[in-house]
Amino acid sequence: MIYLDSAATALSRPACVAEAMLAAIQSFGNPSRGAYPASLEAARTVYAARCKLAALLGCPRADHVVFTCNATEALNIAIYGLLAPGEHAVSTDLEHNSVLRPLYDLQARGLRLDFVPADRQGRVAYADFDRLTRPDTKAVICTHASNLTGNALDIRRIAALAHSRDALLIVDAAQTAGALPLNMTEMGIDLLCVTGHKGLLGPQGTGALLIRPGVELRPFKRGGSGVQSHDPDQPRDYPTRLEAGTLNAHGIAGLGAALDHIAATGQGRLFALAQERMWQFYEAVSTMDGVSVYGDFSEPIRAPIVSLNLRGMDAAELADRLSTDYEIAVRAGAHCAPRMHRALGTEACGAVRFSFSPFTTPEEIETAIKAVRALAAEANESHLPHSVKE
Repeated sequence: MIYLDSAATALSRPACVAEAMLAAIQSFGNPSRGAYPASLEAARTVYAARCKLAALLGCPRADHVVFTCNATEALNIAIYGLLAPGEHAVSTDLEHNSVLRPLYDLQARGLRLDFVPADRQGRVAYADFDRLTRPDTKAVICTHASNLTGNALDIRRIAALAHSRDALLIVDAAQTAGALPLNMTEMGIDLLCVTGHKGLLGPQGTGALLIRPGVELRPFKRGGSGVQSHDPDQPRDYPTRLEAGTLNAHGIAGLGAALDHIAATGQGRLFALAQERMWQFYEAVSTMDGVSVYGDFSEPIRAPIVSLNLRGMDAAELADRLSTDYEIAVRAGAHCAPRMHRALGTEACGAVRFSFSPFTTPEEIETAIKAVRALAAEANESHLPHSVKE
């Protein structure tokens, strides 16, 4: 199988990830719940992973790295922990439902909400952030890069606009952590939400919320923490404030190993490899007759994603043909990005997303290009009037 669905989850992972998880399953006690070796080993591994993630993503303090089960949970903790009915927030049309649904829920309870619109190429006008952000805006919530088009936003610019109104910036980096250059301190990000199972090459069930020192969040859940057990309230210190219950230490061990691999290989090299495969595919398919590619490819840095449709062929049918006839795995549909599809004009038909990783080979890309070319020719032929075919 040729796997071109890395925007959904990594498939190829360094061998060290599985090895670390197996060792953890066989030896870990509950982290921070005991003073015996098995518990201490788990606690040290979790702390080491905090330090590695903080170093990679530019968080000033490792104790402000809060582990979650995915980016969705991180976003929910950030959004519900910061915003309240009666306050104002700004988001964008590029967002995933992990951002949209919590915001819509709060909007139904009285949150005042505005969206920066996207055009037919999925681009935003930065003047709209300035126009929609007001003196009473509490937060701007946006993706680093669209999971549908791959378009990346200028986070530094958005951060400067948000901070000029004393608003905080929450960034969804599900598609970019580990895949694109990302440093929350240098970029001005206040709350950074990441998942472990995509560009970070870790296991599913891992993620994190990274918090700028000085930002205060209400606890999203309450429960056991291993400390201050007689206190009726959740402990105030990060990360315990937001980590009620037993952590996924086995998964975090795997994530820590993946972060070691990224450090040893070089994040810049991994980024370059995925970008090369994306551009190789895009430059071939974008000129094919009957192929519509979505997004803005004028910017050199973007998430390694190419979404397209073929004239005369349903998106679901194209994905199925790629799988059954060519053993190529892609994703068709709405991609949990309804506002983005509305902006692109693909709300009714959806799109087929090809997404690439550092492990994708040039030969696999050439096979995918040939498959799209053959299926486009077939779709074009079936789309022609009978008189022309004859």
